[in-house]
Amino acid sequence: MFIKPYLAKPILGIATLYLLSVAPALAHGGEKHEKKKPEATAVNTENVDTVTSQQTAPDTAALTPATTVHTEAHEQTPSKVHASLSDFPNTHPLIVHFPIMLLMVAAAVLLANIVFLRKELDWVATIAALIGFTTAYLAANYNHPHTDGLTTHAQLVLDQHDLHAEWTVYLGGIGLAAQLLSQFLFKGKRWSVAVAALILTGSAYAVSMAGHYGAQLVHIEGVGPQGKFLEEHHH
Repeated sequence: MFIKPYLAKPILGIATLYLLSVAPALAHGGEKHEKKKPEATAVNTENVDTVTSQQTAPDTAALTPATTVHTEAHEQTPSKVHASLSDFPNTHPLIVHFPIMLLMVAAAVLLANIVFLRKELDWVATIAALIGFTTAYLAANYNHPHTDGLTTHAQLVLDQHDLHAEWTVYLGGIGLAAQLLSQFLFKGKRWSVAVAALILTGSAYAVSMAGHYGAQLVHIEGVGPQGKFLEEHHH
């Protein structure tokens, strides 16, 4: 049994408010982040004059070329909080969050629209799928960093990341085409909405897995921060 039309708007409003209220809590797993207080450091004034310049100099030999460049740029302007595009080793992280969010939104909206069959939801899904697919294509083909010197395990993680990124683009493109056909050719028939929703759900799953492996590369394997293990850099 489908929901009656006069109940559709209140239910949509309640669902939207619920998602907006729950999303911030899920982003941090329900944990509160407390700022750490700076610890007092004892200074031995008797040995200040005996410190050599080698002890105070940074060990640039242990840094990769990209790390050295971006570290020096940061040290030259320590008061600079907002980084410019030229400060990033690669712009992939700046673009890739759009398809992660928008492809999931497009899939969720279409799944809901199987029930409601609303033109407004059709437009939301179409716009989200269009921007999501476009940014996924750019992130995978034009803003994807090349790596160098990865460990065997990190390379395996990268392979999985790239595989799911490719599936994201393929399914995102097919899903966008299916949604356009559903909206403009089949005029939002229930079966056509269901087909587009199914394909975009596959793309949403693929991009979520690509994001998982991407986070693993950065936070566990150490690939990317300050340009580590990267060949190409944004200038």
